[in-house]
Amino acid sequence: MSYNFYALISRMKNIDRWALMRNADRENVMEHSHMVAVLAHALAVIRRDVMGVPVSPDRCAAAALFHDATEIFTGDMPTPVKYHDEEMRSAYRRVEEGAVRKLVEGLPETMRPEYDLILREEGGVRDIVKAADKLSAYIKCVEELKTGNLEFRSAAQSTLAKLRAMGMPEVDYFLDNFMEAFEKTIDELSI
Repeated sequence: MSYNFYALISRMKNIDRWALMRNADRENVMEHSHMVAVLAHALAVIRRDVMGVPVSPDRCAAAALFHDATEIFTGDMPTPVKYHDEEMRSAYRRVEEGAVRKLVEGLPETMRPEYDLILREEGGVRDIVKAADKLSAYIKCVEELKTGNLEFRSAAQSTLAKLRAMGMPEVDYFLDNFMEAFEKTIDELSI
């Protein structure tokens, strides 16, 4: 029997993000998911090692790698559309649930429970993955602004406000200790 899960995941590279915005540097869902995984791992390490709260960085990173996998079927729904109202959010959740089922069915029975858990971001990792996703969006905004693309100015301001409003010490720690480096050039970052 041939299973299609990994072939479908491979297609994440074909889905562009930020469709409603002019982009100086295009980003696809696969690239975004990699950065979210890096950030989720970082936030979990901060939570565990700096804040002293137990969490699995590896579990958070794995969930983040697949956090937008359903977009293989739905495309990248722009945030203003996806969160327009409760009716839209509810409809989108139902579509995402169907996409998760379809993805998991693309695996052998013995592998399904692990990926079902990862795709549903359960096991105490959801808040970290959501924060990492928002942080990745903010980094994208900062990088676009660095190129002179003012299209991202409002998104940067509102995303930063949402990050600060999360009340997550690990997010604040990241913003206070690592964010400034994203505004530097490669020469400024070199040791």
